[in-house]
Order: sequence, then C-alpha cells, then structure tokens
Amino acid sequence: MTTTPPQKSNWKTKLIVILLLLSTLIPGGTYAYFNFTYSEGSRAGVLIKVSKRGYIFKTYEGELNMGGVGNLPNTAQLNTIWNFSVANDAVGEKLHAFEGKKVSLHYKEKIKALPWAGETNYFVDDIVEIKD
Repeated sequence: MTTTPPQKSNWKTKLIVILLLLSTLIPGGTYAYFNFTYSEGSRAGVLIKVSKRGYIFKTYEGELNMGGVGNLPNTAQLNTIWNFSVANDAVGEKLHAFEGKKVSLHYKEKIKALPWAGETNYFVDDIVEIKD
C-alpha cells in the first residue's frame, strides 16, 4: 500500500488570497459606511441662508429656521436653526431662489460625511415651497 506524503501548504497562495480579500472588503466596507442612509425625512421652516463654502472642496451649506418657542408676548423667541449640506449642484442652485421663503426640505442623514461631501451629516435632495 502506498501512501502519499502530506502536502505542504503554500504560504504564498494564502497570502495572495488574504490580500485579495482585504483589498475588496476594506474599500467595500468604507463605501458602505459613508453612503449608508441612517435616516431620511423632511423639515419645514424659513430658509435663511445658502452658501457655497470650502477651501478646496466647495459644497453648498445652508440654514433653516424651524421656528421657536416664546411664551411671553414681546419677548425674543428661541429659534431652532438646522444646518444642512447639499450634494447636488442643481439642488444647491435651486435653493438660492427660495431664500427667505417658507419651504419643506427633504433630506437624508448619513452616519458620517466624507470631508469633500459637506460639513454636516444631513444632505438635502429636494425642496418644496410652502405657500401660505
């Protein structure tokens, strides 16, 4: 009866397989982490500011005044200001036409924003004017 000797494992092949797995899993996981939508919804208020900002990567950033709370007449109200970013240039340009008006903004909240995507984790993708 003849027996075959045990085969030696090829460490180079294992190393190549591990490197290939890591080279696909790490970028894939990073892409999923930064593009995962944690929540989405809409917020309404008065659009008070839209600007294109950034040193190297210019992004549209804005502020929405969602109203406030004031119990006593003739006193200052505590306003709630919501900061947001815009990833789409067409939506950013459209926002300029609605400054000072009451609007509803549809947004998606990301877990974390890439540095060149915007300054906040809230990305507005649609705007609707609210007519009184």
